[in-house]
Amino acid sequence: MSKQIKQMEMDALKQTFQDVRDLVMLSASGIDCTVDNRMRLDLRKKNIRLQVVKNSLARRVFDEIGIKVGNVWEGPTLLAWGAAGIADLSRSLDAFIKKNDKIKVKTAVVEGQELSFQKALMMPTKTEALGQIVGMIIGPASQLASQIIGPASQLASQIKTLSEKASASEPAAAPA
Repeated sequence: MSKQIKQMEMDALKQTFQDVRDLVMLSASGIDCTVDNRMRLDLRKKNIRLQVVKNSLARRVFDEIGIKVGNVWEGPTLLAWGAAGIADLSRSLDAFIKKNDKIKVKTAVVEGQELSFQKALMMPTKTEALGQIVGMIIGPASQLASQIIGPASQLASQIKTLSEKASASEPAAAPA
């Protein structure tokens, strides 16, 4: 392969992965074309893209754009990226990995930094994270509201009790 062709491939990789900060690196050697095609079609419906890369060129491009990965550049490398975040991406890929034992996970990349695939699976999705934050905000707020309402309701019940006693102790009007 000539230097010009390598440079063109590196430029294409750089353009593709310039804005990608979350991805999963897989090894999918030995899968047949029907499984590969089915996997690509199913993942494309979830807005997940797959691309096989040449390790030496991808390593150079990733170093240039600031994606830090360790020693995963051995054997065929399949990159998966897309979806709403690393949690959605990892969960979607995990379903295919469980179905096909020839697909192996090398590593996951979150915000340009390497992370184990198991940790990426446990990360919350954006909606789950927002739900947790809202829950953390609502908990203390409801406790504060109950602390404000509690003494006021006790005072109101005591006033009601006193008014009922006062009306019960007044003599009834005599009939004329």
